[in-house]
Amino acid sequence: MYTLTKEIRDALTPQKAVQILKDGNARFVNNLKINRNLFTQVNETSGAQHPFAFILSCIDSRTSAELIFDQGLGDIFSCRIAGNILNEDIVGSMEFACKVAGAKLIMVLGHSECGAIKGACAGVEMGSLTGLLNKIKPAIEEVKSNNSGEGNFIEKVAETNVEQVSKEILVRSSILRDMLNNNEITIVSGIYSVSTGEVNFY
Repeated sequence: MYTLTKEIRDALTPQKAVQILKDGNARFVNNLKINRNLFTQVNETSGAQHPFAFILSCIDSRTSAELIFDQGLGDIFSCRIAGNILNEDIVGSMEFACKVAGAKLIMVLGHSECGAIKGACAGVEMGSLTGLLNKIKPAIEEVKSNNSGEGNFIEKVAETNVEQVSKEILVRSSILRDMLNNNEITIVSGIYSVSTGEVNFY
């Protein structure tokens, strides 16, 4: 398996970048990981990196983006924070990844059985965690206002939180908004199932 070069990455369309993640997750679920020499990739990426995607995901120990999308060293920017919430520093990191470093895709990835989502739904208050969980409250309010009583409330909040974060990226960054409008990047949402290993893209 090759290590991403600038030429290979630059030739990718945003849509192809999404397909690479989908194919990688399919390999992961079927235990068909690409055979990589990671130490060789250490050497090949020592001078430069050319990731094709930025993935914002949760700190949950079961949700390592490199593993669940079967990616190697130098392939993705992986940003992890409880509840896959957004803040100014993360937006800045996304701007760097796409505008400066050339990534073609931003993915906001939530997951099932998320402790941060559960904590926010339960109204947990604890030190600095309180402020983080407050960022999930808009998703809770949206689900409450639209809730038909069907389905799992917490999982609906997780999905809604991902959707809201994806939209908020464009509100907070004119740089990324312009890149999206020019088809230089795309932004996708997804939920990872901790029980099946599958990512549902939407």
